[in-house]
Amino acid sequence: MSTINTASQNSNPLINSGATGASSASGSASASSASATSAAAIQNEFLTLFTTQLKNQDPLNPMDSSQMTSQLAQISTVSGIQTLNQTMQSMMNSNTAVQASQSAALIGKTVMGPGSQFAWGSSGSAQIGVTLPSNADSLTVNILDAAGQTVRSYSETNLSAGTSSITWDGKDSSGNALPAGNYSVKASAAQSGAAVTASTLVQGVVTGVTSNSSGVSLTIQGGGSVPLTSITQIN
Repeated sequence: MSTINTASQNSNPLINSGATGASSASGSASASSASATSAAAIQNEFLTLFTTQLKNQDPLNPMDSSQMTSQLAQISTVSGIQTLNQTMQSMMNSNTAVQASQSAALIGKTVMGPGSQFAWGSSGSAQIGVTLPSNADSLTVNILDAAGQTVRSYSETNLSAGTSSITWDGKDSSGNALPAGNYSVKASAAQSGAAVTASTLVQGVVTGVTSNSSGVSLTIQGGGSVPLTSITQIN
């Protein structure tokens, strides 16, 4: 931000002080809406200094009106940006609170989202999803128990990019029913011998809702915390 000087170009400490404060307010407003010195306070200080300068200027050698107008416009812009930032932050906080309140209705429901760990209740079936960013000529999905031992494997070939679903019946590779507990899933894929990134999706029952500066997250039984925006399916 340029400083306001008299036409004789002699530096005035009062006006330089005000301009420096305005520049600092601009940096604070862009960095954080919670700056210790508000843009409004800086604006008031600048206007006081500016008025003092006008009263004491040389009438035969007045201030440059273009610099004066530029300084006033920049101070107003700083104040406007800070007010806009505060308004946007307030709207975001309000939206997050509404999302958290609405998400409470999901407690007890089964959802699917990104993750590798899930809880198995010894009955029914578990849906497992695998997302591929590109085609793959081979895909292997392993289900592991709490000790990290593979209890069941699935293999697929010639898959297209996108999400594929696998239904696990809770049995091991020999057809024996497995006990209730926490399990995990790992997937690996390849295309013409080159590895393809495979992301897994798991199902789980929502047991809680948390809200913080990052947004709303759902606590999944056996699966940790998953952002609400990442949920792909609700049953």
